[in-house]
Amino acid sequence: MALGICGTDREIMAGSYGWAPDRNDRLVLGHESLGRVLKAPDSSNFAVGDHVVGIVRRPDPVPCRACGAGEWDMCLNGRYVERGIKSLDGYGAERFLLEPDYAVRVAPHLGMLGVLLEPASVLAKAWDHIYRIGQRTRSWQPKSALVTGAGPVGLLAALMATQRGLELHVLDRAEGGPKADLTRALGGTYHPRELPKDFAADIVVECTGAPQLVIDVLCGAGGRNGIVCLTGVSSGGRLLPFDSGNFNRSMVLQNDLVFGSVNANRSHYESGARALATADPAWLAGLLTRRVPLTDWREAFERRDGDIKVVVEFEPPGS
Repeated sequence: MALGICGTDREIMAGSYGWAPDRNDRLVLGHESLGRVLKAPDSSNFAVGDHVVGIVRRPDPVPCRACGAGEWDMCLNGRYVERGIKSLDGYGAERFLLEPDYAVRVAPHLGMLGVLLEPASVLAKAWDHIYRIGQRTRSWQPKSALVTGAGPVGLLAALMATQRGLELHVLDRAEGGPKADLTRALGGTYHPRELPKDFAADIVVECTGAPQLVIDVLCGAGGRNGIVCLTGVSSGGRLLPFDSGNFNRSMVLQNDLVFGSVNANRSHYESGARALATADPAWLAGLLTRRVPLTDWREAFERRDGDIKVVVEFEPPGS
């Protein structure tokens, strides 16, 4: 039905990332999928017409301890494969074969909005781990969250913050426009370019990977006993000044914690599906700022002002 486009797809298109399957010289793109079931075995618990999303990662063949426990998102030896990214063809086809164990049903009322499940699963994992880590102390009761970056990942992080009853703050470089409107529609506060002096949040979810912003977040955006989750992937090769002594002092004296999070396992896809199912569809629709028909798929890889999430539609709207 549809395929979401993200920065990873653009890196693969540019030849700077991605691996073709063994003994093949090309990789079928597409890891943010949305499909409709045409045929399913009786034992699969899926029915013809169900809307499904395919899980991206598959466990390594050994398997390692994490993959053996169904936590392939935490693979220990790196021998996993990923559809549309690493050594396994993606979902960018008019039909694809999907193992029932790696298919996740999405609420039919979402329609094309179900294509948001893959990025939502990544944030569902981040929030899952944030709350597990927070339970290191019996007194942890977070009240506020800062999300840096108001792209699709950041806004889905913001959605899940409000679903957890947290006071929401979103920082982005855009001065206004749809990103600010979507933040305010969640009841959050939008901060263009900078935060107020002495600002601190109980939880920070960094979604940009912008090196300077990552440093700023690490050195001052979190409160005491704060948790910072890094979900954005930075490009290497850029050196910036960093006061490691002050960072260490702050981390130790405030009992702060920083961790990274990427990918998702089945439990996170299911959690993400619940988050989307209970969200306002009109709000979610605001994330899909450009829908490109399959015949014009190249346009989906162009960066345009105002883009949040761009999707390629494999069938005409309303079909």
